Amino acid sequence: MDFAFTEEQQMWHDMMHSFMEKEVGRDYTREHDQSREFPEELFQKAAEQGWLGLLIPESQGGMETDPIMFAIFCEAIGKFSLDTAACLMTSMFTATNIAKHGTPEQHEKYLKPFLRGEMKFSISISEPQSGSDAAGARSTAKLDGDEWVLNGNKVWCSGAHLPNTTIVVLARTSDDRYGGFSLFLVPNTTPGLELKKMNTIVRKSLGTTEFFMDDMRIPKENLLGEVGKGWKYIGEHLDLERLSIAASQVGNARTALDDTIRYTKDRSAFGKTLSSFQVLKHRMADDEINLTAARLMVYAAASKLAKGEKASKDVSMAKVFCVNTLFQTAFNGMQALGGYSQLPEYDMERYFREAKHGMVGGGTNEIQRGIIAKEMGL
Repeated sequence: MDFAFTEEQQMWHDMMHSFMEKEVGRDYTREHDQSREFPEELFQKAAEQGWLGLLIPESQGGMETDPIMFAIFCEAIGKFSLDTAACLMTSMFTATNIAKHGTPEQHEKYLKPFLRGEMKFSISISEPQSGSDAAGARSTAKLDGDEWVLNGNKVWCSGAHLPNTTIVVLARTSDDRYGGFSLFLVPNTTPGLELKKMNTIVRKSLGTTEFFMDDMRIPKENLLGEVGKGWKYIGEHLDLERLSIAASQVGNARTALDDTIRYTKDRSAFGKTLSSFQVLKHRMADDEINLTAARLMVYAAASKLAKGEKASKDVSMAKVFCVNTLFQTAFNGMQALGGYSQLPEYDMERYFREAKHGMVGGGTNEIQRGIIAKEMGL
């Protein structure tokens, strides 16, 4: 079995990492984290390169790459921050819902402006009383003539407040627990929609929101796909979302470990460098072991998806293992850097904060273990 990238994949990997070093960098990432500003320049550069369309078919104006190339992309853009990565990934994997299930008119209205960098997307699943139990969502959509009327309260909708954003909303069209959901395309300027940005310790650049729908009316044609198929569509969506999260965590863990190694080589205590102390060497060796395994799990899952095989278990395993690897690597980095780890200019505190969020966002570690156990027949 060959674990190496093909020549094309390696070139793509090298180009993306070079782009992150030269065109984005630590200072830009840090500034946007501290100012809570969306990295619009990065988003526009990605649009100019055509990268927003990595998962969109060529017939719809995209690049139509496979999940392996997408994972390579996500690993690179997660290099300095999971939040920065999410600023691109969220719109990208949400757009696949429209590409797969949208009408030609919806492709024209939503995908084309997105690919030009003129529109963003947000996905809305969770509600205050139904986070992990997503099927317990209560928001409703009822057809009234030529309009859908939506009511309810949604939460943790990342990027929903940004200008020119369309939200893909999961809402109930019947009482069936799983078959009663449908998806709707909701521009964030729709009357009857009230958005509130949340003051979280992460998701500072992208931002996350709570919103309320009060007799909010959207045209009949804003239904995405078929009535009652929303749960199925979201399942397809989540495989890509979780793959992207796991891949970006691998990229960020690599940087966190490299930062720790560099610091311990440069810093001395008790007459010798920190890197010479066995306790620190062993911690970093364990981080390297876990990081290597995590990366292999990401590309094993991506390879299955690329072949069209069922990969929910593989994606969930990768997500759990990758975020735990990043969290432990960042934790060890915090210990190695001591007091300096708490300063934003050393970046480690950001890796640590964002790693903790990764244990919840996109489905908690506990939910992932439930998926894995179910696939095991338990």
